[in-house]
Amino acid sequence: MTPDEYCQDRVLHSGSSFYYSFLYLPKERRRAINALYAYCREVDDVVDECSDPEIARTKLDWWQFEIDRMYAGNPEHPVTKALLPALAGFTLPEEYFHEIIAGMRMDLDYNRYPDFATLEMYCYRVAGVVGLLSAEIFGYSNLRTREFARQLGIALQLTNIIRDVREDIDRNRLYVPLNDLEHFGVDINDLVLHRDSDALHRLIAHQIARASGYYRRAELSLATEDRRAQRPSLIMGNIYRALLNEIERGGCKVLTERTGLTPLRKFWIAWKTWVTG
Repeated sequence: MTPDEYCQDRVLHSGSSFYYSFLYLPKERRRAINALYAYCREVDDVVDECSDPEIARTKLDWWQFEIDRMYAGNPEHPVTKALLPALAGFTLPEEYFHEIIAGMRMDLDYNRYPDFATLEMYCYRVAGVVGLLSAEIFGYSNLRTREFARQLGIALQLTNIIRDVREDIDRNRLYVPLNDLEHFGVDINDLVLHRDSDALHRLIAHQIARASGYYRRAELSLATEDRRAQRPSLIMGNIYRALLNEIERGGCKVLTERTGLTPLRKFWIAWKTWVTG
């Protein structure tokens, strides 16, 4: 299996909505974004799959050195080997790859986030920075579009957090800020025991409103002349906003219902966005 095939396989078997946003890209851009996505999956899996935090830290240290090796032209891993040609074709700052790793380290330091300021930093590192790298691959001419990419990345991560509250709490993780729980009168033990309540619905509605604000700011930041180039990001945004709307329409019942979109609906959103921009 070649490095590009390894990354493509990562995308195809992830079940992620990202697959639909990559469908219509030209070959070189698709190869680069597949490699970027595969990198994110690799470092994310370090935290998700290692039960020993010290082993996870050691593995993340290895990835730190691997990024350095990649920028020196000597990568060892299939993902960094696939990324290497993209460094010549696109402006992909090395510090962004290290920033993603720093975000993964936050998952080793926190299994509860005390406030939104801390959570926002996490979202920026694991998703906002990915948005900025993606914008470089997709292309832009107006610097305002970088803000679009950053805001959208955070919005996507907040949507994941809202959708995955039950899954995360079952892994002893919580990304809804603790001070928000206190404000809305939600006891964390109610989450652990999957107790639904009106207070929880109000808490989740607040998280949805916050995420929606990031989507709005992203849309306002996208320069008109860059909409065509940034269609893959717009596809992701439209798919995730549809998911967020479904959660809201369903009454914000994130502990008792798992909301998702069918592959057909994702494909329809992707096609419609690609055609209409």
